[in-house]
Amino acid sequence: MNSDFPRILTLLRKERGISQKQAAAELNISQALLSHYEKGIRECGLDFVVRTADFYGVSCDYLLGRSPERTGATLSVDDLPESDTAADNRLSRGSILPVLNKKLIVNSLTIIFDLLQKLDQNAVTTEVSNYLMLSVYHMFRMLYRINPKNESNLFTIPQNISSQMTTAQMIQCEARLRSMIENTENKKEYKFDHEKLSISTESLQQNYAQLTSSLLNLIKNSEGLLK
Repeated sequence: MNSDFPRILTLLRKERGISQKQAAAELNISQALLSHYEKGIRECGLDFVVRTADFYGVSCDYLLGRSPERTGATLSVDDLPESDTAADNRLSRGSILPVLNKKLIVNSLTIIFDLLQKLDQNAVTTEVSNYLMLSVYHMFRMLYRINPKNESNLFTIPQNISSQMTTAQMIQCEARLRSMIENTENKKEYKFDHEKLSISTESLQQNYAQLTSSLLNLIKNSEGLLK
């Protein structure tokens, strides 16, 4: 049984708001055995995996940590949703600041990923994407910590080291990307077509008429923080 199973088994029970005793009774095993499963002391059989998946209404793939989706779905590009309209509506009814900052960031990211598409260098796309994903992951974990009742089992990396690990990995992403960009003369594998990323405010406005103001405002705000 993989190492994610005990964590997810515990997470599902706590999210359901039931005790080990209640869950064990529903799953037709002893509390002691369930405790061993949740701690990873013992491995269960496939029949228990199926029974547990049915009880919590999730897929076996999710229960085993093979999919982050409770349904067990493996997403393709076409499956990924666009901006959440319901979430946008909730934002619009509250403070204007989250709405404004979301648009600045999302619109700017659209430009970044379009530039990556034009550059067509998978290694560069990987480092940029990993850096951005780690940043979002880090901020989500910070917000998650605000409510101490939120279950830590959602994450595999312990809270006391996640911040340092995230920062270190982001530094590595930047270092690898910098190496690709600055040492292209000595690295035949990175042959950039510079013209594809010939960027000016005029070209930005021509190519991203509805998005450029967001990027320029993001640059202004960011440099204001650095001064």
